[in-house]
Amino acid sequence: MDSTGAYGGGKAGGAFDLQTFIQRPPVIVRAVCWLFSVIVMGCISSKGWYHKKDDTKDYCAFNDDTNACNYGVGISVIAFVASIGFIAGEYLFEQMSSVKTRKHYVLADMGFSAFWAFLYFVCFCYLSNAWGNTAVTPPGTANNMQSAIVFSFFSIFAWVACAFFAFQRFRMGAEAAFAPSYEVGSGGVGDPGSFPAYPGAPDPEPAYADPPFSQTRSGNFKTTQQN
Repeated sequence: MDSTGAYGGGKAGGAFDLQTFIQRPPVIVRAVCWLFSVIVMGCISSKGWYHKKDDTKDYCAFNDDTNACNYGVGISVIAFVASIGFIAGEYLFEQMSSVKTRKHYVLADMGFSAFWAFLYFVCFCYLSNAWGNTAVTPPGTANNMQSAIVFSFFSIFAWVACAFFAFQRFRMGAEAAFAPSYEVGSGGVGDPGSFPAYPGAPDPEPAYADPPFSQTRSGNFKTTQQN
């Protein structure tokens, strides 16, 4: 029996298998998004700020642009929380018995993932440009800042992959919605087995029976000759 439910998920109420769950591509990609968000957030938070001589004010290592550091940390924090939320959603997706609920989840997943891929693209361009214009590199910040830029770039493809998997689910759900609700038999349109019979109905007659009254006409002809 096919175990696939609406929008590519399993049948609602099925048994949960942890090993199968963590091996699913959407779950793996979500975990990668979570890891990349931790790296970007950690690199900027730990080494992205420094103090100038005789000045207690915090300056961003990206060309003293405070917005660059705040932007990188901000979208990474939201990506961190969203990745955990979508991993939990992958587990709950199998328990959703409503097709509409699954559809709303898939659309939210697809829209958010595509939007966050775009935001990470902006982050990569923003941080790269700010780092390229940095005249004096603060001591001990180069590796962390470059790592933040690199993993911002990797995050673009990770979130695009999430959007792609969500789009595949949406297509599967759309195709299932327009699929015929009856099973077509092997005999085509004229096959009585094309449509299920109602309960208690007699067995359908063959599609092609012998011509009616064939035996009757033959018997009448023989009687006439004998007479």
